[in-house]
Amino acid sequence: MARYTGPVCRLCRREGEKLYLKGERCYTDKCAFVRRPYPPGQHGQVRSKTSEYGLQLREKQKVRRIYGVLERQFRRYFELAEKKPGITGENFLKILESRLDNVVYRLGFATSRNEARQLVLHGHVQVNGRKVNIPSYLVSVGDEIEIREKSKNNKRMKEIKEIHANYTAPSWLESDIENLSGKVLAEPKREEIEIPIEEHLIVEFYSR
Repeated sequence: MARYTGPVCRLCRREGEKLYLKGERCYTDKCAFVRRPYPPGQHGQVRSKTSEYGLQLREKQKVRRIYGVLERQFRRYFELAEKKPGITGENFLKILESRLDNVVYRLGFATSRNEARQLVLHGHVQVNGRKVNIPSYLVSVGDEIEIREKSKNNKRMKEIKEIHANYTAPSWLESDIENLSGKVLAEPKREEIEIPIEEHLIVEFYSR
């Protein structure tokens, strides 16, 4: 299955909550979910009871869309989380948070994960001094992430520095917006992942 390239606001409406997929626009009155807070399509405003399976499926789809991960890779992350010691659901979220595109977003170098993914894909990001253009690359504690020197002066990066002048990164990351550089200080903790996710529903979905 190819990556979804349609209007991302439909995804927020389908999941019934803001997924913040369009960055700055999601915080304004132009947000489609603010104007039409119901699922897209001709039956969008028809209320229906959701089964237990439906709840699990919707939670899985919501998290997939937040992080921009396709189903095969999403399941692979879950299988990896199962093999690690600890709570499977928390391990799963930590893996998703450790993706390079998400870390670039969390460091404040982009206003959305989609924008962060584009930065990585287009070769604007380096890890430990080496260019990495794979959004799914999993960072480790101690890794240093930075926007490449020749990319720091482009127009969008200058805008990002103004937008995020007072940005504060999660405590597991160290971010220097002025120099567009950062470092992974520790593994992310569950309480630091502020996205409203009920990971136990995803565990139940894959454990059926």
